[in-house]
Amino acid sequence: MSDRVERNANLAALAAAVLQPGFVGTVPPTWICRWLGDGLGSVVLFSRNVVDPGQVAELTAALRAERPDVIVAIDEEAGDVTRIESGRGSSRPGNLALGAVDDPALTEQVARDLGVELAAAGITLNYAPDVDVNSNPDNPVIGVRSFGADPSLVARHTTAWVRGLQSGGVAACAKHFPGHGDTRVDSHHDLPRIDADRARLHAVELAPFRAAVAAGVQAVMTGHLLVPALDADLPATLSDRILGGLLREEMGFDGVVVTDAVEMGAVADRYGFAGAAVRALAAGADAICVGGEHADEETARHLRDAIVDAVVAGELPEERLAEAAKRVGQLAAWTVAARAGRSGTPVATAGSTVGLAAARLAVRITRCGASATSLPLTGPSHVVEFQPPHNIAIGSETPWGVAAPLAALVPGTTSVRYVENSVPADLAADATGRPLVLVVRDLHRHAWMRDAVDRALAVRPDAVVVELGVPALVTGAVHVATHGATRAAGRAAAELLAGGAVSPGW
Repeated sequence: MSDRVERNANLAALAAAVLQPGFVGTVPPTWICRWLGDGLGSVVLFSRNVVDPGQVAELTAALRAERPDVIVAIDEEAGDVTRIESGRGSSRPGNLALGAVDDPALTEQVARDLGVELAAAGITLNYAPDVDVNSNPDNPVIGVRSFGADPSLVARHTTAWVRGLQSGGVAACAKHFPGHGDTRVDSHHDLPRIDADRARLHAVELAPFRAAVAAGVQAVMTGHLLVPALDADLPATLSDRILGGLLREEMGFDGVVVTDAVEMGAVADRYGFAGAAVRALAAGADAICVGGEHADEETARHLRDAIVDAVVAGELPEERLAEAAKRVGQLAAWTVAARAGRSGTPVATAGSTVGLAAARLAVRITRCGASATSLPLTGPSHVVEFQPPHNIAIGSETPWGVAAPLAALVPGTTSVRYVENSVPADLAADATGRPLVLVVRDLHRHAWMRDAVDRALAVRPDAVVVELGVPALVTGAVHVATHGATRAAGRAAAELLAGGAVSPGW
C-alpha cells in the first residue's frame, strides 16, 4: 500500500469516527454494521428506529456486536420532543413543566428516571437537555422545550437535569449553544439572528451553559445561529470564535462538541451540508450529527469523503480532525464505564410514574370571575382541539391532546380537531347542553386560533380553555395550563377536568 493510499485510509477512519449518522429501520442496516468495523464512532436513533424499549435494546446490542464502544445517541427531551415514546407521547413532563414546578430535586429525579430507562435500552448519549432561555415568547421552535424565560431558573434546572441523566448512566448534551431562546426563526428552515450584546449574552443565554459545564456535562450541541456580538460573519456551528474562543477557552468546556443536524436549512442552504460539516470541524466541533432527513450510506460517504478531501487540500488541519476523533473516543470510554457501572439493569418498560406525578404538579388553573365554571366538570364534555402547524423538532407522529384521556375517564365525551382554515363558524354547536373544552397549543402565536377561541367564548363563556403550550395568553373564565403537550400533561389535564385518575394502561 502506498503512503498516499495508507494516509487516505487513516483519514477515512478518522472522518468516520466523527460522524453521527442516522439510519432507517428497527435493526442495523448492513452498511452501518460495515462502517462500525471501519471506524464509525457513533450513530443516532430517531423515532423511525423505535418500537419499544425491548426492541431498542436488541438494536443497540446488535450495534455493539460490531463495535463494543459505539456511542448510541438519541434526541429524547422527555417532553414534547420524544423519540423513545413517540408512538404514545412522553410519560414525563417537558422542561417548561419542570420549570413551572421549580423543584430542582424533582427535575433531577425525572432526568435520572429517564437516564435509567435509556441506559437499559442501550442508549449512551442523549441530545438533551435543551437549556435555551425562552426569552422570546414568539419563538417558533423552542417554547415548552425550555425550562423558562428566567436565566437563573433555567441554570439551576440545567444543573439538576444534567446530574440526573448522567447519574442514570447516559451522557447529557446541553443545547443549542450559545442559546436559541431569543429567536423568531426556526433554524430548520433559515438562519436565526440574535442581536444581543455580549453583556446580555453572558447574563442570559450563556448562564445555563456555564451551569451545564460546571455540572460536568459530557457534550454540548451547537446552534445554527448568527450572533454578531460574538461573530458577525459565521453561524455558531461554524465559528472558531464561538466554539474555540468562547466555549473552550472562556468557559473551559473540554467535552465533545456536537453539531445540530448539518442538513438543516440554516447552514445547508448556505454552505451545503458537506461544506457545513467541514467548516464545523475546522471551527472546533468534534462530532457531526446527520441523518434526520438524509439517513443513507450515500450521505455518510459524501460527508466522510468531503472531510478527507478537505484535509488533503489543506482546508482542514489533520491535527484538528485527529483531536475531534480523540474527544469522541473519550466520550465513548465514558459511556463504556457508565454502562459497566449499571451492568445487570433490566430493560425498562416505557412509561414513568415519576413523570406523571411531576406533570400533575405542573398544572396551573386561572379563574376569572365568580361565575367561572367549577371543576371537575359534570358529565360528558365536548372537546375542541386546535392543531398548530407542524413543528419539525417535535415531529408529526407523536399523539397529543386532552380528548382521548378525558374520554377514557368519562364515557360519552366527544371531540373534534381543527387545523387552520378548517374551523367552522359555530364551534359550540356540538356542545349544546354539555361542558365545552377548548384545547390550544401556543394560543398567543396563532391568530387563527385566537379568533376561533374568542368566537367560541362569546357563545359559551363557561367553556374551559386548556393550554398545552406556553401559557403567554390567558383567556376564558377557567384557564388550565399544563406547560407542555406530553401524554403525561394530557392525562394530568384530563384528571383535573374529570375529577379522577386515568388508568395506568391508557
